[in-house]
Amino acid sequence: MISAPQATNTPVVADPSYTATKSSEALEEAQKTAATSSQGQQNLRNSQILQASLQISIQAGNDSLALLYRTAVDEINNVLAPDLGPDAIHNAMSQDNSAQATAGRIIGLSTAMFNAYAARYPDKDMEVVAKDFVNVVRGGFEQGYKEAEDILNSLGVLSAGSPVAEGISQTYALVQKGYDDWLANKLASLHSDPAQASAAPQA
Repeated sequence: MISAPQATNTPVVADPSYTATKSSEALEEAQKTAATSSQGQQNLRNSQILQASLQISIQAGNDSLALLYRTAVDEINNVLAPDLGPDAIHNAMSQDNSAQATAGRIIGLSTAMFNAYAARYPDKDMEVVAKDFVNVVRGGFEQGYKEAEDILNSLGVLSAGSPVAEGISQTYALVQKGYDDWLANKLASLHSDPAQASAAPQA
């Protein structure tokens, strides 16, 4: 009688490269699945912002203002997306992250989209369009500011009197004043030129 072959106890060793490949594929698939929903996209973006904020040492105010700039521009992009499409603002980062420079970039980049925004409403009074536009971008900024504030709070760097708290507070005030000044100048320009007030600018 031929005896059956004896089973061995030699362990089966998994191929490390195969395991790594499958893990990578699983991660990519999970990311794609998460990105298919608006909530998943928001969660991924918040995770990326938080990860970026942890990678830089938020010890003085400047790095926190880079975070504020990123979240503000992201949210302004979001509120402009229904009219102007995704990523309306090219959110290139600058090396100068002082309160003045951060506020200046936020105001400059967002208000530069006015002509494109106004061109979508050729039949509306330009004063109304200008006011609506400022309300939209201001709302986006305020949402981005709150997100940055929440992240910085979670990192424990917003204690009263800290450079971070003072920096983002100053930036907030400068941006709000900047939007007010921009709108006042725009309305004054429209009042001085009735033809401009009745015609939508070219995108």
